[in-house]
Amino acid sequence: MADVKYAEKIFMDGEFIPWDECKIHVMSHVIHYGSSVFEGIRCYKGKDNSYVFRLKDHLKRLVNSAKIYRMELKYTQKDIERIILETIRENQLSDCYIRPIFFRGFGDFGVNPSKSPVHFAVATWNWGTYLGKDAMESGIDVCTSTWRRMAPNTLPSLAKAGGNYLNSGLIKMEADLNGYAEGIALDTNGHISEGSGENIFIVINNSLYTPPSHSSILPGITRHAVIVLARDKGYKVKQQIIPRETIYTADEAFFTGTAAEISVIRSVDRIPIGNGKRGPVTKDLQQDFFAILECKKTDPYGWMTPVY
Repeated sequence: MADVKYAEKIFMDGEFIPWDECKIHVMSHVIHYGSSVFEGIRCYKGKDNSYVFRLKDHLKRLVNSAKIYRMELKYTQKDIERIILETIRENQLSDCYIRPIFFRGFGDFGVNPSKSPVHFAVATWNWGTYLGKDAMESGIDVCTSTWRRMAPNTLPSLAKAGGNYLNSGLIKMEADLNGYAEGIALDTNGHISEGSGENIFIVINNSLYTPPSHSSILPGITRHAVIVLARDKGYKVKQQIIPRETIYTADEAFFTGTAAEISVIRSVDRIPIGNGKRGPVTKDLQQDFFAILECKKTDPYGWMTPVY
């Protein structure tokens, strides 16, 4: 895989195992039914240390996702935090992507997961810009997907669960096959929801708009960070239903996410957004965001957890 460097070891159920030797049974419940909950977290290299971005907030969501899916965990949130930091140190990484995951193993053959054991793993790797090298400045071309997000009474969008990402895979594959970097899913009412793995913001007259939780989004940690940064800088931020056509007439648009960070959207369905390049509001927020992540600016929010 381009722009990726795997770590040497993965934490799995209490021990560190070499990357290529970390295996599960083919009849594990998670393989057949998608029964996992996970997080995507980033660690950044600072001047004097490495720091994990919003670790406690990510783990709070991880524990809540497990609760929604009735997974009984043997680890507390504090335990998970300690293990993640130990995994980074074990692999001697200075910056990396972090994937903690709880999943149902082999225990029974039926859909009901209650008799399948819950396993825990933490993997780390070096991962560059998720949506490509142009995503931060020049921007990416995006399409509206034919695949919609799930209705609120089908799958819980507030949980970051493995099975939910089958929908994301369809969105991403369709976009790639049609020559786009990413797709935007609509909710069941035809309003803008989110990308395959990112939240979305649009900018109109220097105000930011982003879909609300009831538009079948996963309320992202980076999304929340952008809302906080924007409001502290004096921008108005509104979480509201966004009709599909609104994005075509926006001044700016961008994705947010742990992998995507803050990625510029330059066009949607071949319609240029604004001037078809990064706008001033997006640039302003990117500068503050990365200044905190790279420890070039004081972290007033307590978002950065030191590793070493």
